[in-house]
Order: sequence, then C-alpha cells, then structure tokens
Amino acid sequence: MTPAEDYLEKCERILKRVRDQLPTVSRAADWFAETILAGRMVHVFGSGHSRIMVEEMWPRYGSFPGFNPIVELSLTFHNLVVGANGQRQAMFLENVSGLASRILRNFALSEMDSALVVSSSGCNVVPVEMAEEFRRRGVRVVAIISEAHASASTSRHPQGKKLQDFADIILDTGAPIGDAMVTIDGLETPVAPGSTVGGVLLVNALKAEVAQRLTVAGHPPTVLTSGAVVGAERATELFEAAYDEHAHRIAQYYSEL
Repeated sequence: MTPAEDYLEKCERILKRVRDQLPTVSRAADWFAETILAGRMVHVFGSGHSRIMVEEMWPRYGSFPGFNPIVELSLTFHNLVVGANGQRQAMFLENVSGLASRILRNFALSEMDSALVVSSSGCNVVPVEMAEEFRRRGVRVVAIISEAHASASTSRHPQGKKLQDFADIILDTGAPIGDAMVTIDGLETPVAPGSTVGGVLLVNALKAEVAQRLTVAGHPPTVLTSGAVVGAERATELFEAAYDEHAHRIAQYYSEL
C-alpha cells in the first residue's frame, strides 16, 4: 500500500466514524436551527488550524447566514510561520487565560444563542475558556474534538479542564492521537493529519441538516451559490441578500452592548 492509499483508507475510517455520530449531529442541528429561527446566531470559534472549520461553516459556497465566525488573527495567522505574527506567538497566545472573555466581551450574547467550538486536542486554554464563557452566559455548546487525541493530551487550562468538560454535545473527528495518520519506513514521526477531514465532514453534515430544518419550518436559507449553478445575476442577488441578512443579525450583538 502506498502512503497515499494508506491515508485515503484511514480517511474512509473517519467517514465511518462521522456517519456513526449522525444521531448526535441531528441533535446539534436541532439546536442550531432553533437559534437561527429565533433570529439569533450560532457562534463558531476555533483557534489554530481549527479556523478551517469556522470558515467552512460560513461564508462560502453552499453556506448561509445564521453563523457568526469568530476568528482571531493573532491565533490563526499561520502563513508567515516565523518573525512578526509568527507561529510561536500564535501558539503562545492560544494558551493565555482570560483572552476568551475579552473576545466575547464584544458580543451581547443571549440564551437563545448556541455555539460551536472546534479544537482537535480540546486542551488549549482559549477554546476551553470560550466554551466555559459561553456556558456561563447560558449558551449551549457543541464541541468538535478528536476524542482519541484529546484523551491522550494534557490540558493547559488553569484547572486542568478540557473542552469536552464545557460542552453539551461532543462530536469526534475520528482523528488519531497526534492527528497525523501515515507512518513511513525510515521516517521517525507520522505525517498527513486527519482532523480537518473529520471536522469538515461534521461541519457540512451539520450545515445540511440545519438547512433542511429551516426549509421545513418555512424559512429556507439564502445560500451562497455559484453563478455556474444559478446564473450570474441570481448568484449576485443571493450573495447580496445573504450578506445583508448577516449584517442584520450581527448588528444586534453590538447594538445591545
């Protein structure tokens, strides 16, 4: 088996793991749909590479308003690697206690809201405290973690808590301990991570389930759609309408402060 074949085989296992959690995905989708139908938002947060799942949820083709992507550049700006805004600083900052509360100070949260917090290890301080702060404010929390990796990792939280300790629903990416999935002869450490694959599968499964619930409730979402599908004019209409709806929804989180 080639390394690529090995990786794809392990991705098939991840797909099965996600499929096995569909009843839990359905329950989380119920909560998210309730929030959106109430005119509120689902707050989505991830530090580090978990930012990928945040942007996968919204805004991109095939997504719709109702989600508030909370992305802190200081925690997620990876491409410079070293120097100013480098990776060392980002990895340091995501373990600074108190930063999560300062981030959420920007939003007037409500118990009608819900949240999705993504962290493969579930052990870095900022995502753990984000979930803790959401719960403190009465917001229901769905967590996406790698259960195997989180169980084997040591929390950096001041009280040793992990993300799953502050989550009402836990979803597992199916990624292994250490995330990387392929072992190569002569190479000391494994390569090719799997948490993003599982995370993106979970996020889009959630998105599809929420869209179905909104439509059945008589409020079909305004989906960002390519001009190749609906024509350039209709695509522009959808984008403008979706962005306007997002602006209307997010405005209440600032005006009520």
